[in-house]
Amino acid sequence: MSPFPLGPWLVTRDEIPDPQTLDIWLEVDGSRVQNSNTRFMIFPIRFLVSYISRFMTLEPGDVIATGTPGGVGYGMKPPRYLKAGEKGDIHHFRGVSPNVQKR
Repeated sequence: MSPFPLGPWLVTRDEIPDPQTLDIWLEVDGSRVQNSNTRFMIFPIRFLVSYISRFMTLEPGDVIATGTPGGVGYGMKPPRYLKAGEKGDIHHFRGVSPNVQKR
């Protein structure tokens, strides 16, 4: 898997009425291993954009990487890491096609 999976599309602000209500989940070989919603982010998206804008100019197409939801493999008991050949599907809100990554 890519260390920074992104896509297959980027959407604009007008396409998402409330970015703090988006479901996101990860499936590895069809088994859901992460499941969350953007409402559980430590810092809301509006705050992040405002804060970052104090130090730099954000341009259309810029991406702010915010981290990953709970359920990462190293936090599992026992830890679970991706193995060669496993496929991870990162799913996002409301019917946007998944980002498929293969290790």
